[in-house]
Amino acid sequence: MTSLRSRRSLFAATLAAAALALSACGGGSTPAQSGGDTSLSDVKSKGELVIATEGTYRPFSFHAEGAGELTGYDVEIAKAVAEKLGVKASFQETQFDGIFAGLDAKRFDTIANQISINAERKAKYEFSKPYTVSTGVVVTKKDNSSINSFADLKGKTTAQSLTSNFYKMAVDAGANVQSVEGWAQAATLVRQGRVDATVNDKLTYLDYAKSTPDSGLKIAAETTDKTQSAMVFRKGSAELKAAVDKALTDLQADGTLAKISQKYFGADVTK
Repeated sequence: MTSLRSRRSLFAATLAAAALALSACGGGSTPAQSGGDTSLSDVKSKGELVIATEGTYRPFSFHAEGAGELTGYDVEIAKAVAEKLGVKASFQETQFDGIFAGLDAKRFDTIANQISINAERKAKYEFSKPYTVSTGVVVTKKDNSSINSFADLKGKTTAQSLTSNFYKMAVDAGANVQSVEGWAQAATLVRQGRVDATVNDKLTYLDYAKSTPDSGLKIAAETTDKTQSAMVFRKGSAELKAAVDKALTDLQADGTLAKISQKYFGADVTK
């Protein structure tokens, strides 16, 4: 997955202390229609919570072995939430470009697909409490002692996708940027010592570090700004949102969220 896909756009202008940018995992959303609410009683009466997710967004929502069962971090959390509500989790795989339109059209009750919370979306939709928190990071070789902050990127060479807001962060820090297609290529160049570092999302690094424990890479610096992702509902779904919030609170308290997070990232990214 290139830069865990949409998360490349979550930290625009972080170094300048600007607000978090829209992630591609939520861009192009359409306004919610009036009267498009879903009540908890609706969900209970049909015995299922219908959840939109992409199904092609590893490690959040994907098919095991390419064609197996739908699984992933978001999928497991959504299943746990539905179980707390006493209903079945029913997933509708939807291309991201149409995921908000599908919610507006009442094709599903909620979205669980790493949708980041921001003011524009909050004006149109209801959000659950966050279940994912992440930051931007500078990744270097473990033996690199010259980069310990974003400021240390000045004059250094980083590998970045030119369409990514992490590219802007690197440039703003004074780095010389070498263009790459995505995270995999950037990580390879850092490992080979052909560039000094790469700037990306922490979840991208954690996913990579878990699957490639001998990579020889480390997080050298991290942003203070954070992005939060949550489940999304139509406006007017306050009752359902409240029930999902309680479920997430209970799952946090009993360790379920941390357990799912450790499974996919080797760290707790839920708070």
